[in-house]
Amino acid sequence: MAQATNSTTPKPVNLALQGGGAHGAFTWGVLDRLLEDDRLWIEGVTGTSAGAMNAVVLAAGFQQGGRDGAREKLEEFWKAVSESAAFSPIKRSPLDMALGQWSLDFSPSYLAFDLISRFSSPYEFNPLNINPLREVVEAVVDFERVQACDNLKLFVAATNVFTGKIRIFREKEVTLDAVMASACLPHIFQAVEIDGEPYWDGGYMGNPPLYPLFYSTKARDILLVQINPVERREVPKTAREILNRQNEITFNSTLLRELRAIQFVTRLLEENKLSEDQYKRIYMHRIAGDELKPLTSSSKANAEWAFLTELKEIGRRSAQTWIDTHQQDLGKRNTIDLRSTLE
Repeated sequence: MAQATNSTTPKPVNLALQGGGAHGAFTWGVLDRLLEDDRLWIEGVTGTSAGAMNAVVLAAGFQQGGRDGAREKLEEFWKAVSESAAFSPIKRSPLDMALGQWSLDFSPSYLAFDLISRFSSPYEFNPLNINPLREVVEAVVDFERVQACDNLKLFVAATNVFTGKIRIFREKEVTLDAVMASACLPHIFQAVEIDGEPYWDGGYMGNPPLYPLFYSTKARDILLVQINPVERREVPKTAREILNRQNEITFNSTLLRELRAIQFVTRLLEENKLSEDQYKRIYMHRIAGDELKPLTSSSKANAEWAFLTELKEIGRRSAQTWIDTHQQDLGKRNTIDLRSTLE
């Protein structure tokens, strides 16, 4: 992302965007606020699933119209997601609405689909491989602009079904198929084939991956936009709560391993056992969606505009809090306590 004109030099930062279905609208709000602040220069973005979609929409919008173009394109995307979902039979039930919750916990259509997806594969219940979100992404994102983007380094993650390894798609490799592969939950969608290789959701191997930012950018600061909580202080009791917590643990596992590697290298650098001429010191920061914790997992399938805009405003507030508290720490120190996060 080109540096803004300002009396002071903008601070470079990389963004790492987690996936999380409709909760990705929280990340939309974070990005919307960060793009307003010309004290920041976004050098690279890595993303998985909904995080990958936010990343490519950001890149396409910025390539077209700078910071304002990126903000407009993000709003256009999430509006299109909501409009597409209006035709879906999977909606909140009257009871969900009466209880004042955004979840679909009592939605007959959601419960039926959830049951079908546990006992039948998408090759059976969706043989035509229909995915309305694919049409939304295709309509909103100009992938020629994404591939031509020279102001922003882009990394989209997917999981190779054959090898179990992560695949990182760079700017010129980012296509509609790459983005859909990054968001391909295997119990809902058929694997996305790219160059003869099938791919599933990138969250299994990196949600999101951090290492491309180590090797391909100069910025030392990584700002993680975290949707899925690492820690919950209650034991899940219902089947859905257990499955949701299992998914959170699974999709955070590779992230925690990468944070542990950062902590290890940082400690060795501080003890002068490694040279900064050979190893890059990384400063980690985080904007977490703590206000999303009370939301049940079914709300990730709710794309009502009122819900998405509420998530956006939560994201903007969270970003503002981080800016007020930690923007001055960029290039100086971690603002995540890695030890307490990992131990």
